[in-house]
Order: sequence, then structure tokens, then C-alpha cells
Amino acid sequence: MSTLSYYTAEGLKKLKEELDHLKSVMRPKASADIAEARDKGDLSENAEYDAAKEAQGMLEMRIAKLEGVYSNARLIDESHLDTSKVLVLSNVKIKNQTNGMEIIYTLVAESEADLKTGKISVTSPIGKGLLGKSVGEIAEITVPNGTLKFEILEISRD
Repeated sequence: MSTLSYYTAEGLKKLKEELDHLKSVMRPKASADIAEARDKGDLSENAEYDAAKEAQGMLEMRIAKLEGVYSNARLIDESHLDTSKVLVLSNVKIKNQTNGMEIIYTLVAESEADLKTGKISVTSPIGKGLLGKSVGEIAEITVPNGTLKFEILEISRD
């Protein structure tokens, strides 16, 4: 049984677009590649045919996986989110207790994480360490090179 995944409207739209692209563009292309390779002669010695069949198999696995994810995806109603503690979709302003640096992260589902835009996964060590904390609390997070301490300065929603 697959677990439920929670998405923003934007994240769910991207997932659906990728699935639609794989089914409507990539699947017909894979079939055409197999047909083209098959037309080149003896299948027992046709590496192009074998490669095309393998690529099709990988594509079908990817489609099946995404269909499973999509069927278990749930849209998060952002209007009802609590800002008294850190939850998924929280914008969290934190202060590193060691160096005084302030950072703002948005906690998102693992599939939507993108460090370049400040979106960290709720399943990452920092994400897990921040979940459930309130403004003023110190989150102690164990990372490979020690323990980080972050003070929660602010919690907000977009």
C-alpha cells in the first residue's frame, strides 16, 4: 500500500503535467522507436530493438510509479494551516545559534523540495527538526558533522 503524499496546488499540477507528458508524448515515441528498430531486420541481432524495448520498459515503470504517487496525492488546503507551530507549508525564519545567520525555509513534501528556492523537505533532518516547534523554541538538529541549534524566529504562510 502506498502512503499518502500532500502537495500544494502547484506541486500537484507539475506531477499531473509530467504524467500526462510521459503518457501522451513519450509513450508514443517509445512505440515508434521500437517499430523503427523492428523494420531494420533480424530481431535476434538487433541491438537498437533491444535498447528501444528496454527504454519502453523503463518508461512504463516510471508511468506506473507516477500513477501510484498521483492516486495517493492529496491537495493541502493552505487556508486552514496553523501558524502557531511549524507544519508542512510553513515559512520558517530561523537563526543559527552558532553563527547568528538567519535563514527562511518553506517546508514542503519531499517531491517538491528545492534548496535553491528555499524549499526543504519535511523528511530532511532540518525539516524533521523544525516540525512542531513554535516561535521562540530552539530546534536541536543532529546532522552528520554534529548538532545544529536553530531558534524559531517567525512562522508564516504565503
